[in-house]
Amino acid sequence: MEAVSVIIPAHDAARTIARTLVSLAPEKAIIGEVLLVDDSSTDATAAVATEMALRLALPLRVIKSSCRDAGGSRNLALEQARFPWIYMIDADDVHLEGGLRMLLAKARAQPGANMVVGAYRRRVNGEERSNKMPGGYTASGPGNACAYLEGRIRSIAVGSALLSRRAIGEARFPTGLAYDEDTLFWARVMAKASLAVVTQPVFIYFVSAERSDDRFTVRPAARFLEWRLALRRLRSCGIAERSLKTREGLVALKIARVHYARGDIDTAARFLTVAEAAPRAGADVWRCMRYRLKIALRRRFSAPAGQLQRA
Repeated sequence: MEAVSVIIPAHDAARTIARTLVSLAPEKAIIGEVLLVDDSSTDATAAVATEMALRLALPLRVIKSSCRDAGGSRNLALEQARFPWIYMIDADDVHLEGGLRMLLAKARAQPGANMVVGAYRRRVNGEERSNKMPGGYTASGPGNACAYLEGRIRSIAVGSALLSRRAIGEARFPTGLAYDEDTLFWARVMAKASLAVVTQPVFIYFVSAERSDDRFTVRPAARFLEWRLALRRLRSCGIAERSLKTREGLVALKIARVHYARGDIDTAARFLTVAEAAPRAGADVWRCMRYRLKIALRRRFSAPAGQLQRA
């Protein structure tokens, strides 16, 4: 039975898109369409995808885009999706055989469920990491959204969730953000969703740690303010102010850690101040204290000799 619209945003993904499509092929009995959003690619992404889809008998439709933004590309596909369930995966990740069927079976087995979250495997810089298991979810949509933003329940990755078009409604990915746009989308949907979980991994998430951290180093203050403005729009979903401020602190701490690791101590210190002002769990209080001490020590022992003598 055709039930699922698969959405894949792609930019210069000619090297990886065939592997992603091959990984989806065992699920084609329930896939009604594969919407590949070819976003300003300068390589043969569309041609490679079209050839592979023909070989695999996958119902591929290529949508041309000039968004230069993964969230915007997903939004474009969401507007055109025709089937009742939506599954999104990135063009460099790999679906695990049976994963989509497990997600859909869970949705059908749990009356009223319109969002199903599965476990996933992470591969960071080519190294296999432990599975990420969904856990901590309750029957309260707003409660789940708040806990998700605060980091009290496992994160959702693009590729680990199946959503009904009814659950998505008018929700869309924020555009123009350097990071965390998927978190804001998931929180908006989750606040109104009836959620179920699958504990088996459904896909492999490939992560480049360097590329992930790079997002936080270009125009860090301006990008953070743009992201914070988008975060605060979640107030309209009934999400508690404390949860929004907690999320601000978590992201600020991540930015501080990246800049500290790359030797930009002043920027690290500024973002650490933001993190310290936010509501924090015990572990994050300790992390802030540890980085404050590390920054103080780095400043002291990297100061010119004359400054050290005067200290």
